[in-house]
Amino acid sequence: MIPWLGRDDPFPPLERALLEPNGLLAAGGDLAVPRLLAAYRRGVFPWFNPGEPILWWSPDPRMVLFPDEFRLSRSLARRLRRADYEVRVDTAFTRVMQACAAPRDGAAGTWIGAPMIAAYAALHEAGHAHSFETWVDGELAGGLYGVAIGGAFYGESMFSRRSDASKIALAHLVERLRQDGFGLIDCQMNTAHLASLGAREIPRLEFAARLAHLTVQPGRPGLWGGT
Repeated sequence: MIPWLGRDDPFPPLERALLEPNGLLAAGGDLAVPRLLAAYRRGVFPWFNPGEPILWWSPDPRMVLFPDEFRLSRSLARRLRRADYEVRVDTAFTRVMQACAAPRDGAAGTWIGAPMIAAYAALHEAGHAHSFETWVDGELAGGLYGVAIGGAFYGESMFSRRSDASKIALAHLVERLRQDGFGLIDCQMNTAHLASLGAREIPRLEFAARLAHLTVQPGRPGLWGGT
């Protein structure tokens, strides 16, 4: 059994998360900014389908991308050298979330429902959530969004409407995080796509230990802007 969180209840210890489904830790609570920040600092994130209660997860192992291990393919490097796109930061956060929530390849919509969009929009307005956007011919062609606390960035979702558009946004995010001294990008779950970009799994205890160090570092709350 997993605990049901009341309004002011703390998260249980991470080791109490279920083995199956992997990482399910708790249910209930809310998606207010203080709750979300407390969750991310501990390595916990919300993930639930529309109509379900809020579910909180901390899988073991954890998929992460260290900025210095980002794998830039030759084809993507060539694409980045072309001048037919623009990357903007924090100019269309809600639109990026809505695009990430849209159905893909004939499938149903994702887990990013209206409550999640409203919650992360509030987190963005508070200066803790950010979007990296690829624009082509004045149109939003791809992008990603995530949460920044101290020296940790938590990637949430990405989308692409044109070839390489999400990878372009990711490459610019990685370079920005390198420049600002971030220690890791949380990718949550293992996928072949993330592994191809250099992400790898680490034990949950190691992940939590790294967060304990990174999240107390000075951060940059507020709109990041620029490229």
